[in-house]
Amino acid sequence: MSRKPPTPTFASLLQDFFCQRLLAQRNASARTITSYRDAFRLLLRYAERCIRKQPFALTLDDLDVPLVVGFLDHLEKERGNSARSRNARLAAIRSFLRYASFRDPASLPLIQRVMAIPMKRFDRPLLGFLTREEMEAILSAPNRSTWSGHRDHVMLTTLYNTGARVSEITALQVADLSLDHAASVRLRGKGRKERAVPLWKSTAVALRGWLPRVSQKPDAPVFPNRHGMPLSRSGIEDRLRIAVRSAAERVPKLKGRRISPHTLRHTTAMHLLQSGVDITVIALWLGHESPATTHLYLEADLLMKERALRTLQPLPTQPVRYRANDRVLAFLDTL
Repeated sequence: MSRKPPTPTFASLLQDFFCQRLLAQRNASARTITSYRDAFRLLLRYAERCIRKQPFALTLDDLDVPLVVGFLDHLEKERGNSARSRNARLAAIRSFLRYASFRDPASLPLIQRVMAIPMKRFDRPLLGFLTREEMEAILSAPNRSTWSGHRDHVMLTTLYNTGARVSEITALQVADLSLDHAASVRLRGKGRKERAVPLWKSTAVALRGWLPRVSQKPDAPVFPNRHGMPLSRSGIEDRLRIAVRSAAERVPKLKGRRISPHTLRHTTAMHLLQSGVDITVIALWLGHESPATTHLYLEADLLMKERALRTLQPLPTQPVRYRANDRVLAFLDTL
């Protein structure tokens, strides 16, 4: 007579989820592992505070709808997370529960109730981007007579040329640069996807002038800090903030603007679009999974919309006499 396999504990399920499911089976990227790890760190601390259980003592039954919904509310109301961040944490929990449902089928009714918690919809603001004058002022702002200023100038120039994500720039190594006749840079994007982006002649010249000031080892970072380690995300954001503050003295419109490295990515896309580059090429340039993502830049370009509007002639219309709505329609009009 076969014995029923023991019910796995929550702790063993969580460990197997990271070690077996994510790492061994899916070969998930370091960024995915970090994101999921942080989600569960926050969840376990919240559970410890709310139900007075240490993480090792938790069971799947503890991970019910009230706990998860309370955790999501805690993220937004107490930690000030956006709906996008809240959805990312919920996605991590869902992924774990899908795995747990195969390992512990008896918990499936509970898991299905938690899986029914919806993602929260959120407003998508228009993309912010810089004019050419503003971008030129930022690129010119660093003091190139200093080591850090020289690095910042070349780094910001590379960000603008490639439209790279911050994670792609922090991971950029000397071996990723090809500065010969057809200069290009190899970027490692989301989902372990690599892409080659061509470099403008001025960017290639700037990189050639910078490389002698850093280690020439193939795996050395192109943009290191003073200790030879890759600049962190916060480090790049800080250096950009300093450049924007300096550029605002030349271009006052930059004062008080919240400009992030991602703003430079949007700026690259918009300037390519305004120069007549096809939107599918821009999608490849930025490493978008689908050109549909790149259509956001079409929506944001007011100048293109105004040019399209000028090509249309208003249709002649006849005045229409007003008629009162049906009561039901009148009610709907009030909604």
